[in-house]
Amino acid sequence: MAVAEVRTPRRRHGSMALADLLLREASAERADAAGGERPGVAAGQAARARKGEDYALLKQGCERHPGASFSAFAMFDGHNGAAAAVYAKERLLANVLGCVPAHLTRDEWLAALPRALVAGFVKTDKDFQTRAHSSGTTVTLVIIDGSVVTAASVGDSRCVLEAEGSIYYLSADHRFDASGEEVGRVTECGGEVGRLNIVGGAEIGPLRCWPGGLCLSRSIGDQDVGEFIIPVPFVKQIKLSSTGGRLIISSDGVWDALTAEMAFSCARGLPPDAAADQIVKEAVDSKGLRDDTTCIVIDIIPPEKPKSTIHSRKKARNGFSLLKNIFIRKRTSDTLSHADTERTSEPDLVEEVFEDGCPSLLRWLDSEYPVRNMFKLFVCAICQVELESGQGISIHEGLSKPGKVCPWDGPFLCHSCQEKKEAMEGKRPSRDSSSRNSGSSE
Repeated sequence: MAVAEVRTPRRRHGSMALADLLLREASAERADAAGGERPGVAAGQAARARKGEDYALLKQGCERHPGASFSAFAMFDGHNGAAAAVYAKERLLANVLGCVPAHLTRDEWLAALPRALVAGFVKTDKDFQTRAHSSGTTVTLVIIDGSVVTAASVGDSRCVLEAEGSIYYLSADHRFDASGEEVGRVTECGGEVGRLNIVGGAEIGPLRCWPGGLCLSRSIGDQDVGEFIIPVPFVKQIKLSSTGGRLIISSDGVWDALTAEMAFSCARGLPPDAAADQIVKEAVDSKGLRDDTTCIVIDIIPPEKPKSTIHSRKKARNGFSLLKNIFIRKRTSDTLSHADTERTSEPDLVEEVFEDGCPSLLRWLDSEYPVRNMFKLFVCAICQVELESGQGISIHEGLSKPGKVCPWDGPFLCHSCQEKKEAMEGKRPSRDSSSRNSGSSE
């Protein structure tokens, strides 16, 4: 009926009818984004401390601009001190948001998030290392906007989702023992990966990177380790169906004791606060308090009157088909190390929009992108510092791509971010070198 009404006016009034239709659709989108159709979010946290290096962030009702809100949750598991975890908790989210252009539509904002998360993680690491602290931290940051969940992670904290009885992993494990590809990347950049040597030549413990002795291939901080231990996160974005779901974000104190199935099972039916407390209790009862043990539980609650399945699927196609075509990349073995073997997913429950664990900052900056104004001409793509004409260094500098790009094409980096990029790629030596017998506490 609505279509027939639009076609009724004579041709000379057709443009007015189309404008009215577009305005009506835009108004409907705004009302849907701000109204009661969005799912609710309830969260709780629990922790048992041994070293006092775990920190959690629970922030609901964040506004990227008036009328457009989201929620953010994060786990920071520090090692060799708490300074990096504290700094990341205070600065990371603001750094990520600072890398997103203002006044984007919701679809553009969601499309911009993956690359903004990478830039924000790298900026946080770069800024913290100027403070000359040797501590480091794992990070798992989750942003929830309506039914869309975007997670970014470095290290071995973990985020898992349960939706209608199926379990989905939204983070990757960056322990050397979990990824041969990460071992290869670090050794190619000049690091040495091996186990701790003891008297007599025997080797014990997990695989670690030397110098420094860190068992993680990605983290924020860790100035005493080579800069090929990078802050570039694994990023995954999914869209939930109208049934909602439950997220668990925990430090390795939980995951070293419990599987994802055990964590969800022991807390099923409990509200988030009680669920988080029960998961921590189960982990400590199982292995003892060997490490800081922290858990965040988030329930994504369907609206009271969910939309029909047909409407929900139609909106998913309209809102995310462009992003899926551009962003979905072939998965590598390290990004799905345990997801492929442990989860049983149903495509109609969780729609994957984006997934990438690529360690190359160049590829993240150079990839195709639906948001054309993601990078300003005279602003560093990482730290967002303004650049005077001629100061910026194109990411294409020194590359040979005949007929495709030129050195004066952006995006651009400032000199310090260019140095950071080169260090992450192993193009300049590590700042320190430590004995293989002086291991990190992580």
